[in-house]
Order: sequence, then structure tokens, then C-alpha cells
Amino acid sequence: MSRNAKTLARHIRAVAGDAPPAVGLVLGSGLGHLAEMVRGGVAIDYADLPGFPPAGVSGHNPKLVLGDLEGTRVAVFGGRAHYYERGQSAAMRLPLDVLKALGGQVLILTNAAGAMHPDLYPGDLMLLSDHINVSGLNPLVGEPADARFVPMTEAYDPGLRRALHRAAGAQGITLVEGVYAWYPGPSFETPAEIRAFRTLGADAVGMSTVPEVILARFLGLKVAALSTITNKAAGLSDEAISHAHTKAMAPLGAAKLERILRRFLRDHG
Repeated sequence: MSRNAKTLARHIRAVAGDAPPAVGLVLGSGLGHLAEMVRGGVAIDYADLPGFPPAGVSGHNPKLVLGDLEGTRVAVFGGRAHYYERGQSAAMRLPLDVLKALGGQVLILTNAAGAMHPDLYPGDLMLLSDHINVSGLNPLVGEPADARFVPMTEAYDPGLRRALHRAAGAQGITLVEGVYAWYPGPSFETPAEIRAFRTLGADAVGMSTVPEVILARFLGLKVAALSTITNKAAGLSDEAISHAHTKAMAPLGAAKLERILRRFLRDHG
């Protein structure tokens, strides 16, 4: 845990209280409004937390919100930094380090993704069971301690995945498990790359999440992640793929994802 994280955690506690967050949530496209529903929430701009990355993607709201959601104390990260913004795969290390310093133990990540699995369509949800780091980039490069050798066999916590399946079932929502491929962006994948990723065993592709999972496991946090499917991946349909299209389609699955997260938090609390 860095000295900067400890300093920021003290500042955050002075503003938001000493109660540790039971769950940290990183909100992807289409879920930003969830931060506004935190009861008794205290919102702190990333700009007021020295070292926090600016979220430079439209559709993200770079604020840290602490409070109660469905009876569970949460820390909601309303934006994430992506590798493609500044070429830094460890851009989210300090926010996650702060979550750990605040006493957080669980991290739920969300993202928007393109589907390669034949049974996944825009508006569907996928619970990550594993990932493929096709970029080869790693946020722990340069870390001097032996803790950098992080085991990733069960990076996506089985207990959390079971709990999310129960939450989805209670809401009557189908939740497919699958493998996520991290493509660093910002350009979208070519059809040939998508064919290669499918051959490797990936079911969806996106430009985030994997660095945060690696960092979270390094910090000892339990992790789960969910994808909102916004499109079929390149070459698998006739739809035009763009960031505008991603933002337009994200709310289709985000409404279902919100119901799952709320039920999960209610059960967790």
C-alpha cells in the first residue's frame, strides 16, 4: 500500500466517515447514474484526489462516491482510465490502492464489450469467468517486490460469481459466463483479429478491465466483472462499430445489470 494511498484514504475518511466500503464498484458505459443513487453519498471529484487519473472518455463521470446502496456500504468509481488514453496500463493502481486502504475487500468491475460468442447479442450480459490478455501489457511491470508474481488461476472469484448468478436468477435475468479478451484500443479490432481471438477461446472483447483485475489481485481484493454487450465484434454483423454506437447501446444491458448489482448488494449487505 503506497504512502499516497494512505494519505488519500485519511482525507476521504475525514469527508465521508470511517466506515469501510464492503464493495468497490467501477462503473462502465451506461451505468454512471448508479453513483447518483447512493444514499448519504459523499462525492469527491477525481481532480481533488492527487494522483487519480482523469477519466478522459465521454460517458464516464470521474467522481468517487461513498455511501450506502441497497444496504451495503460502497465505494463507487464513476470513471476509469484506459491504457489507450496515456499508454499507462497501471493508470488505475492508485484508485484501487485507495480502495484497499479504506478497508475494501471486494471489487466489482463493469464494462461495455463486443460479442464473439454466437449466443450473445446487444443488450445481453456476460459474467467474466476468465480473460485473455491479448495485448501482452501488464500493470505490474516495474514492481520490485516478489508480490508482482500474482497467481491468476481464479482471478474472477468463484464465490462472487455464484452470488451474481443468484442475483441474476432472482431478477429473472439470463447471465452467461464467458472469457473476455482485452484489446488495448483505441482503434477497434479488425475482423481478422476477431477471428484470431475466437480461435483462442474468447467470447467477448473490450478495452478495459483486465489491468484492473491484475492490480486488484495484486492488492488482495476479491474480484468479479460483468460485460454489457453493445455490439457484435468486427466482421460478425453488418452494424457499424463506433464509440457513439457503444454509448447508444450500453443502456440496453445496463438496466438489467443495475438490477443484478442492486440485488447482489442487497444480499451481500
